[in-house]
Amino acid sequence: MARILITGSADGLGRLAASELIDQGHDVVLHARNEARAADAMAALPGAEAALTGDLASIAQTRDLARQANESGRFDVVIHNAAVGYQEPRIETVDGLEHVFAVNALAPYLLTALIDRPDRLIYLSSGMHESGDVVLDDLQWVRRRWRGAQAYSDSKLHDVILAFAVARLWPDVLSNAVDPGWVPTKMGGRGAPGDLGQAHLTQVWLATAASTPTGGYYYHLRPHRTHPAASDPEVQAAFLDACASLTGVTLPGHS
Repeated sequence: MARILITGSADGLGRLAASELIDQGHDVVLHARNEARAADAMAALPGAEAALTGDLASIAQTRDLARQANESGRFDVVIHNAAVGYQEPRIETVDGLEHVFAVNALAPYLLTALIDRPDRLIYLSSGMHESGDVVLDDLQWVRRRWRGAQAYSDSKLHDVILAFAVARLWPDVLSNAVDPGWVPTKMGGRGAPGDLGQAHLTQVWLATAASTPTGGYYYHLRPHRTHPAASDPEVQAAFLDACASLTGVTLPGHS
């Protein structure tokens, strides 16, 4: 049985994945942005081992979440599930960063760099990543006119770039990205057409299967096309450099 951390598992797809993994007998550690939501998550999933806390919109709290994770013991799998959606206004975090980028892209980078290296990493992306742009000189949407859907698409492209970069730099880790589909969660909206019952199963498979590939992007258990920039080592390196500059933390193995 595996020990698994799932970010953003107080509700939505993170909670669904956690529930399935707990039912399979795995040791699952939840994550919520504050103590109240962590308590609610533990009440909803009493079979979970624990719930860690940290607001991923804050670099300091994200760093502290990594500390909590490491102090709790090594994880076999980390599922980077937490995200904010595509209808967000442009607001700045406590660090002065655009919050969709900060939560969806920078936080997974920082947690990947700081949490003791697991055997498997899974990053939740979106089919909208195919419309994403690589604009590394305006990650904070200072120059561009704000478009929430585009900011979300960009951030989900960043997640695939990160997953593929880690797969290349850490050959001993199985690192993959997932499109769960547009499903009727709080973020997806009630009118989303996708099958909610299928949306978490690919993450569960990648976390638990006896043998899985690395450096892939999956939709409903099958490989799926990705934005071509995600596989470009130069784009990957530039993205990692940008994240390192913002956080002061370099991904191990990247120079």
